[in-house]
Amino acid sequence: MINYAELHCISNFTFLRGASHPAELVRQAVHLGYTALALTDECSVAGAVRAHVAAVEHGLHLIIGSEFKLTDGQQLVLLARNRNGYRQLVQLITQGRRAAPKGHYQLSLSDIGEGRLSDCLALLPCDPNLTTKDDMKERYTLLTQHADSIKTLMPNCTWLALEQSTSGFDRQHLTALRSIGKQLSLPLVATGNVHMHSRSRQPLQDILTSIRLGTTVDDAGHHLFSNGERHLRSPVLLQRLYPPALLQQSVVISEQCSFSLTELRYQYPQKFISQPLNAAEYLRKLTYAGMQTRWPTGAPESIYQQIAHELSLIEELSYEAYFLTVHDIVNFARHKNILCQGRGSAANSAVCYCLGITEVDPARMNLLFERFISRERNEPPDIDIDFEHERREEVMQYVYRKYGRDHAAMTATVITYRPRSALRDVGNALGLKLAQVNRLAADTGWWEGGTINPQQVRKLGLNPENPPITRLLALVKELVGFPRHLSQHSGGFIISHEPLCDLVPIENAAMAERTVIQWDKNDINTLGLLKVDCLSLGMLSAIHRCFDLIKKHGGNSWTMATIPTEDPVVYDMMGNADTIGVFQIESRAQMAMLPRLRPVCFYDLVIEVAIVRPGPIQGDMVHPYLKRRQGHEAVTYPNDAMRQVLGRTLGIPIFQEQVIKLAVVAAGLHLEKPTICDVQWEHGVAMAIYRIIRKCLSMACVSEAIQKALQNRSTNRFLALGNTAFLRPMPPVLLCWSTYRHG
Repeated sequence: MINYAELHCISNFTFLRGASHPAELVRQAVHLGYTALALTDECSVAGAVRAHVAAVEHGLHLIIGSEFKLTDGQQLVLLARNRNGYRQLVQLITQGRRAAPKGHYQLSLSDIGEGRLSDCLALLPCDPNLTTKDDMKERYTLLTQHADSIKTLMPNCTWLALEQSTSGFDRQHLTALRSIGKQLSLPLVATGNVHMHSRSRQPLQDILTSIRLGTTVDDAGHHLFSNGERHLRSPVLLQRLYPPALLQQSVVISEQCSFSLTELRYQYPQKFISQPLNAAEYLRKLTYAGMQTRWPTGAPESIYQQIAHELSLIEELSYEAYFLTVHDIVNFARHKNILCQGRGSAANSAVCYCLGITEVDPARMNLLFERFISRERNEPPDIDIDFEHERREEVMQYVYRKYGRDHAAMTATVITYRPRSALRDVGNALGLKLAQVNRLAADTGWWEGGTINPQQVRKLGLNPENPPITRLLALVKELVGFPRHLSQHSGGFIISHEPLCDLVPIENAAMAERTVIQWDKNDINTLGLLKVDCLSLGMLSAIHRCFDLIKKHGGNSWTMATIPTEDPVVYDMMGNADTIGVFQIESRAQMAMLPRLRPVCFYDLVIEVAIVRPGPIQGDMVHPYLKRRQGHEAVTYPNDAMRQVLGRTLGIPIFQEQVIKLAVVAAGLHLEKPTICDVQWEHGVAMAIYRIIRKCLSMACVSEAIQKALQNRSTNRFLALGNTAFLRPMPPVLLCWSTYRHG
């Protein structure tokens, strides 16, 4: 059987054109025995990381490329041969995207330039679906002129792409391309212009085309493909359609393309490091200076040990520049009198506290630094910083000014189809009555975790066996999860030492003065790129106004760090549920819980905020905790090891850190081992917790007493934490204090 590499293939990241996910294309190429697959989404590499992950998993040679439609209407497919070729490719994509509004691009032949794409290969496709001889003649005349121009700009690396779609013109098309190739001394290669991994996706591809054009399938006419042949075809079928030499030529080209995304090397900017210190020395200097500020009379010995441990791990993993960048951003905000506060797992870091990134005092909290950074997990840290919502743009524009548009951009967010949006778009494309579509869209109870419930459809007055409704629901099921477009992340910045457009294309965002890369946060995590989240929080603006009012009327000049932390009058206010308008404890559920729990200290409030969530309620944690707190139930522990973990919450697990620590004390697992740190806490926490507990139970070193404890109510409580498990939050004591003491 002849070998073949598909060199022209788009995924659903060519929005509303491609009808398959990148991973589906990779899996199908492996199944068919292809030697390589080139992902060539239109002026984009947005799906490249997902294809790369699948290709590594299945052992397929993935080629990174892109297709372009130039301003003169001619097409061009570029493939990256090596790291420099990939750099040239993404720079060209960036140029085209930055020259046009969001979602569009603009490139002409003059933008290619002689030698600018020296490490890329060029394929020149030509649509064989022609309707008249006059159209055919004109098409080939334009192709000849285009091919001659590209050949001049990219000598010895240009091919005519033969695409046989069994349209009835295949033989004439092959003859015409051979003639052009002979005239210009250009070789031919077999390609498929693939839009889907399987022929079965053709109905969905028709729907996508209709959505893109804003019409119905019935009215789309010749804009739809005449058949379903633009899929990954079997080698047997390819041998019937293409000359063997052209199939073999695809393998020859693929062997010239050796670039892999694993070659990308990312370095954080170092321009702000004070000479002659290196990054590690400068971070250490700032940290110990901050420690002196935080503890003027001297820090506890435990803090010295914790900071030494953190700095050692940060240096080992080469994250110093990342921490320095975040410090620089926070320092700018402080100098501009913009309130900011680090949150999330960064609150587990004593270094972050010393650098002013967070206000969580490690001397008062039992921190778990490995929840933030782990040697074995091999994931970059993720620091989220909230800024006053009315002034965050000042911070973001500072980042752009300091590092430049070529070195800083926002992370993308992939907006995907959900049941309701998919239903409306598919219904409109099928030309269904608006009343039918609205009836289904108003109640999505028929959609149950990826399956369609016919009974629920009947309850809405529609017959799921009616062919139009059957077709609608089947297409909606396929479309859900498809990317619809790229948007900008709520505040995630990626900053690099080298030009960012050497790593990933940059394009304009819909908002003025914003630029965004084509990868989302999962993509950059996969490649080990670091981002910092500059988020906005309206309550910080309210707190700032409170500070200003207190100072204006003769009070002290308070900051987030200097507010008295244990004011009994403030806690009395909370115990009386007098918290309307107070961030995090203003809901009815929180106000109902406050008089029952009656917080009297900082940690009580942390527990109170965390416990009023579905997980603790479903896990039967609320009532046992309240009974123990009120003295109606004895506080007991299976052994002293679990007492150390659950002591502050009276034997009831509430926080993610407690689950991790329980796995450590129960099974002797180390915080740095992958059994703990490979858990994806951000999504699917319930299953992550379940895996940890099952791992503990399977370890031979688990004592019988602990096994019994884990097998009973504790396991159910851990599982019920689910996606609502809480990191210890910063409570809303600040606004309560300023309101009650000075309001």
